[in-house]
Amino acid sequence: MEDVGNLQTARLSIKLLDATLRDGGLVNSFYFTDDFVRALYKANAASGVDIMEFGYKCSEKLFDVTKFGKWKFCKEQDIRDIVGNNDTDMKISVMGDVGRVDLQQDVIPKKDSVIDLYRIACYVNQVPTAIEMINYCHDMGYMTSCNIMAISKNQESDLRNALEEIGKSPVDMVYIVDSFGALYPEEIRRVADMYLEIINGKYGKQVGIHAHNNQQLAFANEIDALAQGVNYVDGTVNGLGRGAGNCFTEALLGFLKNPRYRLEPMLKFIREYMVPLKKNGLVWGYDVPYLITGLLNVHPYAAIDFIKADRYDYEDWMNHLIGID
Repeated sequence: MEDVGNLQTARLSIKLLDATLRDGGLVNSFYFTDDFVRALYKANAASGVDIMEFGYKCSEKLFDVTKFGKWKFCKEQDIRDIVGNNDTDMKISVMGDVGRVDLQQDVIPKKDSVIDLYRIACYVNQVPTAIEMINYCHDMGYMTSCNIMAISKNQESDLRNALEEIGKSPVDMVYIVDSFGALYPEEIRRVADMYLEIINGKYGKQVGIHAHNNQQLAFANEIDALAQGVNYVDGTVNGLGRGAGNCFTEALLGFLKNPRYRLEPMLKFIREYMVPLKKNGLVWGYDVPYLITGLLNVHPYAAIDFIKADRYDYEDWMNHLIGID
């Protein structure tokens, strides 16, 4: 049996997904230039990243297309303009939120698409609809995952029931998602054990993790999940993502021992593309308001609004969130 606790040697079953465009798109409304996206694609491929997520697959009927860049919608031709036929070993994914995808209109057969993986995002109460989406995408020829969001808000019994239902579907992998950055490594280990018991042990599917950095624990939480036996792990370059952001792709590239991973191409991309983003005023990453929302297990939108209002009355705001006014 594989020694899942030993991360100081190469564990070839681990797969790294870079979600910079998708999670990072929440910071700039998906307005990335083609030059940026093409350079990221090349950097990911050269670094050995296993899967690159291009963005969301959202229905244009539900959003004002003039307010978002094209990676909110990930049209087939837009992806092909970047990757051609994707003559690399790296797979391409997109994410679809429950209720935001017109399956018949937006999801074409795999034989006609350069996309390999559809990641279906849902909350526990949306699992039945998520399974319908999984079945549809699977029948169209795609790999699928189910990303259950905000699990720090769920009762364990509800989560177990959801995992049982998802496990029966043709899904390929199920993700632990710490949407609020509220969980600690000890809790991640317990949650990972539950996912692995049901999803992997009972149904033979893979388990992944997507962590947020509100308490600066995304990297630690993902490493602990890997040590428990989780095989799929998400990162974003420089942690680019909504609010406090995510686990750093470059940190994972540096940590994982598989010789297929190379840090230098990603460092070059950071120097040439991420540093200018910051210099031009794009803001993301850890800040005190995100720490507070992580500690209180509340949605980071509250912290985003606090920061936008240029407020610094941290104590009063924290007491307001707790309910002490």
